[in-house]
Amino acid sequence: MKYLFSFFAIIFIAVSAGLLAHQDSGYVLFGRGYNTLEMSLSLFLVLLIFSYIFGYILVRFIFRTWTMPEHLKQWRSLRQSKKARKTSLQGLINLSQGQWKKAERLLTRSVKSSDMPLLNYLSAAKAAQKQNAPERRDHYLALAHKSMPNADFSVKLTQAELQFALGQNEQALATLVHLHRLSPKHPHIMVLLSQLYLQLKSWEDLRLLLPHLHKHHVFPEKKLLEIEKETFTELVKQFNDKTESEKLLQLWQHISRHLKKDEDLIEVYCNKLIEFEQNDEAELILRNALRKEWHPNLIKQYGLVKSSHLEKQLTFAETLSKDHDNNPLLLLTLGRLCMYNDLWGKARAYLEASVGNKELPETYKELGLLMEYLNEPKLAAEYFKKGLFLN
Repeated sequence: MKYLFSFFAIIFIAVSAGLLAHQDSGYVLFGRGYNTLEMSLSLFLVLLIFSYIFGYILVRFIFRTWTMPEHLKQWRSLRQSKKARKTSLQGLINLSQGQWKKAERLLTRSVKSSDMPLLNYLSAAKAAQKQNAPERRDHYLALAHKSMPNADFSVKLTQAELQFALGQNEQALATLVHLHRLSPKHPHIMVLLSQLYLQLKSWEDLRLLLPHLHKHHVFPEKKLLEIEKETFTELVKQFNDKTESEKLLQLWQHISRHLKKDEDLIEVYCNKLIEFEQNDEAELILRNALRKEWHPNLIKQYGLVKSSHLEKQLTFAETLSKDHDNNPLLLLTLGRLCMYNDLWGKARAYLEASVGNKELPETYKELGLLMEYLNEPKLAAEYFKKGLFLN
């Protein structure tokens, strides 16, 4: 529509000029000294227009000729860039399809003309690693850093991911610790660090990282609780000397309130307390846990504790029999506690009631020990024999 309007405008101007020239062509006179030049106004205007057009074309031609090398250079650069982008895209497609060798070749071939060399080098590093070539991988990562020095964080993060994936745990750890110092709130770094600490069984480092994982909600709550539980469970198990009792008690203070209610962790912790002869502490924790909720493993463990107030311990255990009077584990615990209190007849009754409900090797062992103490060797041998057959 625009061109049609321009065409009609030109026709209108031409017709108008023709009509004016027909009515009065006018004239133009040029003079210099004794020489003169006279022509009609119409002819002069036509010559003026053609002169302007010719001059414009001439100037444009000269300018184009002068700038042609630069335009040619830009055209070639644009053409190479398009070709490099196409090659890089194909390399990324090959990388996603698992064609590592072809992907590496295409990504490195097009990198010089690529407008995103960092992506090319990082992707080539991943392709090289998939071919089990860590030397080439590190070479590409170095080139990636050189191509864009201000992207060092991204390059290092990719390096750590690749090192971890290849099992180079020590190198990955050094890289991730450095990155964590630079960006302590970065969630992906914390994810990688926690996974690496789990793999290396570096429980103390993981314990120090746990507050950050909680604060920044790095994992779903359920997953985070699993990590926290495993961490503190393994830390408790690492104590092997009675002289470390104080450190064990201090560790328990660092455990979150909700985790202190976990049956498995309480069992592991109390086992260690009993081993270190911290029986009063173990009895207190087990008693508080059993008051809130019934745990078969914990009631069994309660019978292994020899606290400094055995009578009160027995009294508390007997209160549990109101709701679990025929439970074999509770009866076993009651029998043991009666033995600790030198209540031999009562202990025998509880232990025999326990095996009457369910035969357990531990119960037969306790009965055998009790019969030996009561000077009934034949009966003791019979109980020991029954316990061995159940193992």
